[in-house]
Amino acid sequence: MKVVILAGGLGTRLAEETEVKPKPMVEIGGHPILWHIMKHYAHFGFKEFFIALGYKGEVIKRYFLDYQNLNGSITIDFAAGSVDVLERECEDWVVHLKNTGLPTYTGGRVARLRPWLEDSTFMVTYGDGVANIDLQALLAFHRAHGRIATVTAVRPPARFGGVIFDEQGRVTAFSEKSQIGEGWINGGFLVFEPAIFDYLENDESSLEADALERLAADNQLAAYQHGDFWHCMDTLRDKILLETLWREQHAPWRIWE
Repeated sequence: MKVVILAGGLGTRLAEETEVKPKPMVEIGGHPILWHIMKHYAHFGFKEFFIALGYKGEVIKRYFLDYQNLNGSITIDFAAGSVDVLERECEDWVVHLKNTGLPTYTGGRVARLRPWLEDSTFMVTYGDGVANIDLQALLAFHRAHGRIATVTAVRPPARFGGVIFDEQGRVTAFSEKSQIGEGWINGGFLVFEPAIFDYLENDESSLEADALERLAADNQLAAYQHGDFWHCMDTLRDKILLETLWREQHAPWRIWE
């Protein structure tokens, strides 16, 4: 099972970090959020990744080159000019780093990967969201419903507390921010059949506005409901929250050992 991670956007609402790096490389607990997402997929046995690069893609390439080469102990023989990596401890992942263009839309990035994906079911997610989704259950749901695509529907965290008042306009209480907001939204963690490429025309294709909406109209889109933890790192405030959860060892998405 191949996993596509969309990692090419500009991340303008997190400009404090993304002026020098792409959003998927913004760190939580000393690791890029991209690493957290990949650890999640690998925990469920999905270990072949296609990273769709765009904005500052060279930063992601450099990270993986260093990650593979610098894990473990190193012996440098200056006289012989040799470098030996010893006691290597690294992930058993296969990572394809694919340039998909700077201005390309989300659907266009997936479309550019068609030669490597059109032979079987594959997964897609965004490079800025973490969750504790059971990915094997998601895949089983997708297969059971027999649609071209399955989207994971999540309840977004509420960003503000509430004000409770009576009919006379007198405030009676303040409610704290709830963990889960109202309604359901697209949380990423998608599963696609190769027929998805019939809905992706070019670089300007939006995965959301074009493909998913057309799939829904054709009765080819299923929704896997995940009512537990999900959070998107969209702003500096989101990063601080996720960093705090990790530091205090209360990160719900850390389901791997």
